[in-house]
Amino acid sequence: MIPVHEVLAQIGGKWTIFIIQSLSNGPRRFSEIKRQIDGISQKMLTSTLRDLEKDGFVTRKVTPSIPPRVDYELTQMGSELHLPLRTIGDWAHANRHRVEAAREEFAKREAEARSLAW
Repeated sequence: MIPVHEVLAQIGGKWTIFIIQSLSNGPRRFSEIKRQIDGISQKMLTSTLRDLEKDGFVTRKVTPSIPPRVDYELTQMGSELHLPLRTIGDWAHANRHRVEAAREEFAKREAEARSLAW
């Protein structure tokens, strides 16, 4: 049995939340997912989708054509994961200003401490 921390590492990954969100409205092609997620590289998207497929959150369907069509879709388990991840995303969105203020306060304290050390 895999340890819980491995499951949490996967679902807490930087890009997992964005990919699950992208797929929450139905199947998407790779290029559609990439367009929806600002800043994700092709390599990182490929790697994260592969990990999500390996862990049972996403299915990959290849339709033979030229070029081949590849669609990704949430499994039942992936759909169940969407709600808690959405809740976390909503919390992050609502509280990002508080995090920013805390970072600014921390930087200010650090700068004061450095100036006192000299």
